[in-house]
Amino acid sequence: MRAREAVTHLLRAALAAVDPRGAVKRALELREGSIIVAGGDVVELGPDGGVWIVGAGKAAAGMAQGALEVLGDRLLGGTITTKDGHALDLPRLDVWEAAHPVPDTRGLAGAVAALDVARGMGEGDLLLCLLSGGASALWPAPPASVSLSDLRAVTDALLRSGAPIAEVNAVRKHLSRIAGGHLARAAQPARVVTLAISDVVGSALDSIASGPTVPDPTTYADALGVLLSRGARVPNAVLAHLQAGDAGEVPETPKPGDPAFLRASAHVIARNRHALDAVAAEAEHLGWNATVVADDLQGEAREVAAQVAALAWGAHAEGPSARLPHVFILGGETTVTVTGAGRGGRNQELALAVALELDGEPGVTVACIATDGTDGPTNAAGAVVDGTSVARGRAHGMEAHDALLRNDSHPFHRATGDLLVTGPTGTNVNDIILVLVDAPVA
Repeated sequence: MRAREAVTHLLRAALAAVDPRGAVKRALELREGSIIVAGGDVVELGPDGGVWIVGAGKAAAGMAQGALEVLGDRLLGGTITTKDGHALDLPRLDVWEAAHPVPDTRGLAGAVAALDVARGMGEGDLLLCLLSGGASALWPAPPASVSLSDLRAVTDALLRSGAPIAEVNAVRKHLSRIAGGHLARAAQPARVVTLAISDVVGSALDSIASGPTVPDPTTYADALGVLLSRGARVPNAVLAHLQAGDAGEVPETPKPGDPAFLRASAHVIARNRHALDAVAAEAEHLGWNATVVADDLQGEAREVAAQVAALAWGAHAEGPSARLPHVFILGGETTVTVTGAGRGGRNQELALAVALELDGEPGVTVACIATDGTDGPTNAAGAVVDGTSVARGRAHGMEAHDALLRNDSHPFHRATGDLLVTGPTGTNVNDIILVLVDAPVA
């Protein structure tokens, strides 16, 4: 099978492996008045206890659909917030759509609704919290001294600075009434069970969705340190709130050992590695040899490009011992420090930088894919490039190196026909990079 055709099949296999509806159905079982969670956590449902759902993220609707199918009439109601274009019609649940990655008033309303559900819980109730990538932006709930426009400004500044998601979320948690364990505190004394689809490298529960139901190991001092190290210019109200917290004038987020977590548990039910393993299995089925190289790829996109290209060069240098055709599979999440005024996303920028590294190299195709179907503020999931991409761009009057300097990858890939457009996938487990090597250097 030709490389570009194979990419479609491999992506389809990856998304099926991390389908949110299926992941929740595998993680929940209703058995004689009890709910069995993730194969072992048993939640006893008393005769007067009810089950309520709150959730946020790009996969929230699919996750809620799976929970409805398992729980049936035991589910009394709830609310979820998802990204524009990701909603489903879900009985007994209020569904909010909101902006991502920069928060808006609809997301604020959804966060307030979730807090209201949590505060109405009783000791015999179960709050099922469904979290996935995008929830940090989709559930904005700033403190009274910080406006939503202030929160938008700091979010935009951090995203443009190239800060990794753990740093961004350390700040977000200290500018929120729902993140950083606050949702679990609001739900006391109810039982809280969280199911999460991970969009962060390493799948730390306090980073996924900014950890609304788990202890927060970060502090106000950490949040201030992120702003300082990244040189992020933020509104005065944001700085004042964080400084007040660091001085002990504002309570810290709930920490390990806090009573809020005595009846709370959390489980990651889908992650990047699940998608990568599915890609490897499908590649072997299609007749390609496959190697999962890493699921923790991080760093500046244009710098990571050399590592990605080296896989192809190494395979060509090995000759027959490389077991061609071969698919090298990587996962993770790169970052982009935005210095230009162009348009693109981390996967499109990575693909453009890889195209420059592989210019003229035959027999190599590289796909850089955001599993949620949205790479940066564009309608593309990423791009698929090869050794001819730079020349094809030049034929359209576009220089790849100049486009990279301007952070303007999207127009370049659009001109060459290399954009990968999937539409919303309904899930989010970081990014997938495929390096398909199907012929040695002549």
